[in-house]
Parts: sequence; structure tokens; C-alpha cells
Amino acid sequence: MMKLVALLSVLSAFSASAFAPPSKGQVSSSLCMSSALIVQNKGGGHGELGFQLAKNLMNNEKISSITILQDDACNDSKEPFKSYASDLKSVNVVKAPLGDDLNADQMKSHLGGATFDYVWDNASKKPSVVLECSKEWGVKLHTYVSSAGIYLPGPDGPFPMPETTTVKEGAGQNLYDQAAVDAGFPYVSFRPQYIYGPKANKYDYLDWFFDRLVRELPLPIPGDGTQLVSLTNSEDVASLLASPLNNEEAAVQQRFFNCGTDQLVSYGDLAMFCAAAAGISSESVNLFYYDAAELGKAQFPFRPTNFYVAPDMAKEKLGWPGASHDLVEDLKSYYEGYKARGGLDKKLSLSSDWEITCGRFTPIPEYVSSIYEKYDPLVLET
Repeated sequence: MMKLVALLSVLSAFSASAFAPPSKGQVSSSLCMSSALIVQNKGGGHGELGFQLAKNLMNNEKISSITILQDDACNDSKEPFKSYASDLKSVNVVKAPLGDDLNADQMKSHLGGATFDYVWDNASKKPSVVLECSKEWGVKLHTYVSSAGIYLPGPDGPFPMPETTTVKEGAGQNLYDQAAVDAGFPYVSFRPQYIYGPKANKYDYLDWFFDRLVRELPLPIPGDGTQLVSLTNSEDVASLLASPLNNEEAAVQQRFFNCGTDQLVSYGDLAMFCAAAAGISSESVNLFYYDAAELGKAQFPFRPTNFYVAPDMAKEKLGWPGASHDLVEDLKSYYEGYKARGGLDKKLSLSSDWEITCGRFTPIPEYVSSIYEKYDPLVLET
């Protein structure tokens, strides 16, 4: 009888401790639920990031629910927005106007009064109410998608540009950073560069090369073509944006991170890679190098000088494994998308190309003029 009483006492104690709520400071992994909010802009260079970030977070064990607060100015008939319903079935998508006149009460109302543990802001280009809401919610981490475009490197770099590179003081993204730091909550800021992806809605960078290659036109490239650029697949950008979850303390301590692939490419090589993707022989590619100091960058999509970052800090501090995508391979599917979007038939304005490659010469090279006349004949009437 004594043994039975003792056994019942042990079982009672075990039952009480097993189902008691965790004490302060105690973490119960099975009961820990963390909600994520992604504030997403209407489109453009960062337009695909909210979609890809949500897909990434869906596989992160720290995140139990995901909400996208989507600017309702987006075009629902275009990617990635038209794929929200089919590809993000477990994600709560809330569409609302996210203009400059949005206040914190309105934002919270759009979200139905919900609060969030993690916030990614991929919409604001200057201090906004998203910061105010994050502070009120007491977020575990607020991550901002800034831009490497705020950097002001010297003519000799250093390159890749480190996170300590001088920035444009008056840039809206820099003002956002300052406001977030002043707010005092856990904060991380990423600075991406040129982005492409399977559901992108900005194609300027790579289309510039294909537009000329498929028409057998010269490619006027400023400088000597050895300048390096960082072109990053949106899925790799998303994995970088999610990487603070690997080590939140280290992320907050470092705060600023470059956001780009570790696979750099020169302008000249990029032209050749695009040609190969389009099935064009290298012998048919006409790279026309010129002095940007004299003629400017015209329609060229990148800067005439070196301007690139590397993800070394994210690798070191956050354990980011590096890019999973290869640009050369991705260009094959990109070119198929280019054709599907009507790239082979679209109308081009080539006046600046013509001026650089032949218009400033006397006499005008006849073979070049005749090529441009086929695609933009009005330019030869000026």
C-alpha cells in the first residue's frame, strides 16, 4: 500500500510539471508560435521579394504564420502577384493602400488588430508607420530591405563595397535606418543590388543585352567591359533576408548587411553569356566600348564604373551558405521569358546607341547606320 501511494505521488507531480505553463525565461519549442509580417510594395526592382521571402519562411520552423500586407496599387494580372493564390496558399494576403498618408492606426486596422513577432519591410523608401507599428508590437526583429544604391564609393573603391562604405546622408533609406535605430527595437537592414528572378516585374538590366543581341546590333558598353556587377536571383535575395533567423543576436549586433550573390560577372562576359543563352555565336557579338566620361552611360543599365557588393558579412555572421543560383544557367530560362514577353518584336528607341556607335563619326559608318534604320528609322532623320 505504501508503494502504491508513493507511485501515485510521483505520477501526480510529473503530470503537474508536464502541463504547467513555462515559467518566465523558459522556452517551450513545441508551443512557441511566431508570426511574420511582410510589407510589400507595388512592384519594380523589389517587386518579387515579398513573394520569394514568404515561400522561404514557409519552410522555417521559427515561423508559424505569415501575412503579406500588399500595396493594392500592384497589378494583379502580373507576376508575382497573380501567383499569390496558387503558390502561397497558407499565407494571409491583405491588400491595402500603402501611400505616404497611411498612419499607424490605419495600418493596424488593415491587419485586423493582429500583432507580429517578425517584420520585413520591403515597401518603405523613407521612415514610415511600419516602424511605429513594430515598436508598439515589441517585435523580436525588424528587417528592412534597403538598397546598395545609397553607397558613395570613391573612384578606386574599395570593391566589393563593404558595409562601412559612405552612404548618401539624405537618402530615404538612410533616414529610415536612422529612425529605426532611434526607435530602439531589434533591427537589421539589408542592401541588395541588381535583382532578377522567375517572377520578376522589372527586366531592364538583362533585357538591354538581349534587345541588341537578337537584332544583331552593337552593344555600346562604357569603359572597357571589365567592370564587375552583382546580379542576384530573387530566391537568393530572399534567403539572405531570412538569414537573420539563423542568429538574431549576431544580426542585430552587425545591423547592416550587403545583399547579393558571391558570383560576380564583368559587363563583357555578361554580354557573351546572354548571347550563348540566345543561341548566338560569340563571333556575331559586336561589343562597342566607348569613353563614358565623354558620352555618358546613355541607356546602359549599369553604372559606367565598378559598383558591386559581396555577401561576406552575411556568410560570416549569419551562416548564409552562398548563392544557390548560377547566372549562366538562369539566363537560359530568362531568355525564354524574354521571348514570351514579346522581346523579339518590341519597339526600341535607339537614338543614343546610334549617336555613340556611328552618329558622331564622319563619315557615318554605312553598315551601322543601315542596321539602326531597320529598327528605329526616325533616328536617322535628325
